[in-house]
Amino acid sequence: MYKTIHQYYLYILTNKKNGTLYIGITNDLERRIFEHKNKLIEGFTKRYDLTQLVYFESYQYINDAIKREKNMKKWKRQWKINLIEEENSGWKDLAKDWNN
Repeated sequence: MYKTIHQYYLYILTNKKNGTLYIGITNDLERRIFEHKNKLIEGFTKRYDLTQLVYFESYQYINDAIKREKNMKKWKRQWKINLIEEENSGWKDLAKDWNN
């Protein structure tokens, strides 16, 4: 029997280097970032213009992504900044070249 492999993503958005941070999860990172960049989602990310993808992780199981998201939301701000800078020291928009 063939089992579908699912992919889930934890991601961090910002509006500028060392700016406001938003942590979210999704099962379709490209679609979700498109929605954020085009202000299709009401709320925090739209209000603070959080459209730059600066960090993401992928997971096979949704429960792992949710657990990581809840854990990271409790982190001190500096820990989140350190995590971003380990992987993306220039705070480049990782989705800049996607079809948005």
